[in-house]
Amino acid sequence: MSPSPDSAGAPTLPLEAASRAVVGRLQQAGHIAYFAGGCVRDRLLGRVPHDYDVATDAPPEKVQSLFPRTTGLVGKAFGVICVLERGCQVEVATFRQDLDYVDGRRPTGVRFVTAEEDAQRRDFTVNGLFCDPASDPAADRVIDYVGGQADLAKKLIRAIGEPRARFAEDKLRLLRAVRFAVTLGFEIEAKTWEAVREAAGEIAVVSPERIRDELDKIWTGPDPARGLDLLDQSGLLAVVLPELAALHGVEQPPQFHPEGDVFVHTRLMLSGLRNAPLPLALSVLFHDIGKPPTFAVDETGRIRFNGHESVGARMTEKVMKRLRYSNEALEAVVACVANHMAFKDVPNMRLSTLKRFLARPTFETEMELHRLDCTSSHGHLDIYRLLQEKLATLPAESIDPDPLVTGHDLMEATGLTEGRRLGQLVRQIREAQLDGKIASKEEALALAKHLLGNS
Repeated sequence: MSPSPDSAGAPTLPLEAASRAVVGRLQQAGHIAYFAGGCVRDRLLGRVPHDYDVATDAPPEKVQSLFPRTTGLVGKAFGVICVLERGCQVEVATFRQDLDYVDGRRPTGVRFVTAEEDAQRRDFTVNGLFCDPASDPAADRVIDYVGGQADLAKKLIRAIGEPRARFAEDKLRLLRAVRFAVTLGFEIEAKTWEAVREAAGEIAVVSPERIRDELDKIWTGPDPARGLDLLDQSGLLAVVLPELAALHGVEQPPQFHPEGDVFVHTRLMLSGLRNAPLPLALSVLFHDIGKPPTFAVDETGRIRFNGHESVGARMTEKVMKRLRYSNEALEAVVACVANHMAFKDVPNMRLSTLKRFLARPTFETEMELHRLDCTSSHGHLDIYRLLQEKLATLPAESIDPDPLVTGHDLMEATGLTEGRRLGQLVRQIREAQLDGKIASKEEALALAKHLLGNS
């Protein structure tokens, strides 16, 4: 359930209150209606649910008749109706059992069943709970047909019924098992884990978008390093992100990377993240994926990865296109990967170059990437501290000020027409401005004429 604009102008209720109102109306009409799935799990764990789902024995047509504002365009065939309740969207699903899965992704259809049968078709016991909400939330009654409460107490992710059958129905559940273990801080029950490892290769039939969404929740969760471990140990990583699996065993120069190979280094960086922004998490993951193809040993016996940042940026672009990321996300992460080695040049940068460096739209993410890179390897933070000092002493408005002149201004003042020389002159004027050598339009035009006179 998520907030939605209410064109009727009715006051917006909190998510839980709106869902309780939906359940109440269904029950008043003589139907069974419960909260279902993740919201029940989260409330039992003392967490605030991000959404509320309602399950009922009322068929879709009855749900639509009880609520004046609904939409079933997406899910009606599977018994799901979206109810618009005072500024909120509440998904109401009729108790159902999925028919045959022919592609490991979606059922061919559904049949409507009892609440107990509905619980049995869900993925994991902790997600198979129902709750009958009362007028007083303290009196809510949990309905548990699958042993979910016991597994919550044990902190276990356990498939409902036969694990292999659950994963055969929907291969995405292989990734969901890892995601729930990571985000909840639970272990994966032994037979469920064995089934994940056996079926790991079958994740390839799932759409890139669904894989991406599950992975993103792992990387931006409370323990992405453990997520990487579970994906790696299960065999899922080699299928969904072979570029990361390839980091195993890629040695690094011990004087700069005493921690070990590239995989160990990347994992250490991830261990420094907690609920991180996605661009940072992805930048950490991909910043060194260019090292395996650029690995070399020079004549002195030193390990080199010449140009690995450029190679890695191109590889990152391919990976993110494969997983159907937005252009905005792709461009930000690729920039971070491409620029992560530029920090070594900061001490020797002229002022104008440093200001352009600081003004990059991804600089904040790159700065944190650099800090994590250093603390997860040689431990030296000299450049990081130097940049902190620069940021503290440089006036914010001086880092990326508005240009003093435009190309049109220069054409009017010098008689130049559009072309290479004009572009070069614009850049020279900008350099002088960022270096603090000129500070007005008049000084910029005077410098332009001087430069032209000496050319």
